[in-house]
Amino acid sequence: MKKIWFYFYNILVLPLFKIIIYILSIFKKKVREGIKGRRRLYENLIIDTAGIDRNKKIIWFHSSSMGEFEQAKPIIEQIKRNVDVNILVTFFSPSGYKNSLKYPHADIIAYLPLDSVRNAKRFVSIVKPSAVLFMRYDFWPNFIWALQRYRIPTYIVDATMKIKSKRKLPLVKQFHKTLFKDFTKILTVSEKDKNSFKDFDIPDEKLAVVGDTRFDRVHQKSLEAKKKNLFRDEIIKGKKILVLGSSWEGDEEIILPAIKKLFDYMDNILVVIAPHEPTTKRLEELEYSLGELSKIRFSYKNDYTNEKVIIIDSIGILLTLYYYADVAYVGGSFKQGIHNVLEPAVYGIPVVFGPKNKNSQEAQKMISLGCGIEITNKSEAYRVFRELLSNDEKRNKLGEISSNYVENNIGATEKIIYEFSRLNKKR
Repeated sequence: MKKIWFYFYNILVLPLFKIIIYILSIFKKKVREGIKGRRRLYENLIIDTAGIDRNKKIIWFHSSSMGEFEQAKPIIEQIKRNVDVNILVTFFSPSGYKNSLKYPHADIIAYLPLDSVRNAKRFVSIVKPSAVLFMRYDFWPNFIWALQRYRIPTYIVDATMKIKSKRKLPLVKQFHKTLFKDFTKILTVSEKDKNSFKDFDIPDEKLAVVGDTRFDRVHQKSLEAKKKNLFRDEIIKGKKILVLGSSWEGDEEIILPAIKKLFDYMDNILVVIAPHEPTTKRLEELEYSLGELSKIRFSYKNDYTNEKVIIIDSIGILLTLYYYADVAYVGGSFKQGIHNVLEPAVYGIPVVFGPKNKNSQEAQKMISLGCGIEITNKSEAYRVFRELLSNDEKRNKLGEISSNYVENNIGATEKIIYEFSRLNKKR
């Protein structure tokens, strides 16, 4: 059966995928960057592997993009603290690759080549990893099959599987049944995910519930963030602060009218807006949308004179911004899907978001706990923000629930390391 799926994938699916990639490259800069970045992939890989101590084992982590790599970091750093090994990190997307080139705990950082029998065989034979950890969902059939042929232990970490996942469609499901059999172990986020994976006839000994390293990562980063000083005391003193994180135009169409109305009734609030992509065009559009509200860009904060809105015009500081918040709104939830709700929750504050939050188990859980609040329109946004910013008792109560939720779910990294070490000792 495996041979049938092998030929089906390589003769029908993969060529179609390559055609789509090259068509997309005509219109999308990000795709073109990925193709260009892979041109000297093997030459760079050979040079990089020649520059490390090959007497040490190589542990290979693969992430689709930056978000998944954030989940890998606690595991990488724990391994590095405990064992003298080389760490290889690969990415599918150029954003993940470019933003991680200076990551100090990786010995080699590379693109993953496009999935093909030849590429998979060549890449694995050059690297010769001792074990491979795929983060969440970005695993590729020819690479899985190549690793299996070389008898290299292979894991999915932070694995999730929706009950109605498209991977369970009839033909696709049969294909994945074959593919999942070649993994050494699948480490799931929850019992619900584990049970969902069982639909693929995966033996119970190949499944384990370990939790989600995102909790570990946001906790770790929050401790670092508290040491930073983004704002002078006179900017934030005596004010209730509302942070809009990773906002898109769709979020702002709902939230900005609510903010303008808030200022008609409350004068002790400060709004900090961090747009998802702070390009010059986006910043100018955001400033125009704010109308007569006084505003200043973050890079000019030294000239702050009690403006009502601070617009963030840099990247990489969002989690630290949430540290200053009394209430947070997490963006993407009026567009394609919500961003990371754990980043504000770790600081013990209520988290507000829009209706497109089904992509996040954490958002769903926070709704059930009460510390996550879903809004669907402008009037709800105004009502929720005004109540949370004016009612200290309620805000603090919901914030405590947020904090406890994150605190109670820390520890996935230790469980993953345990499973990983236990299985590798047997080999």
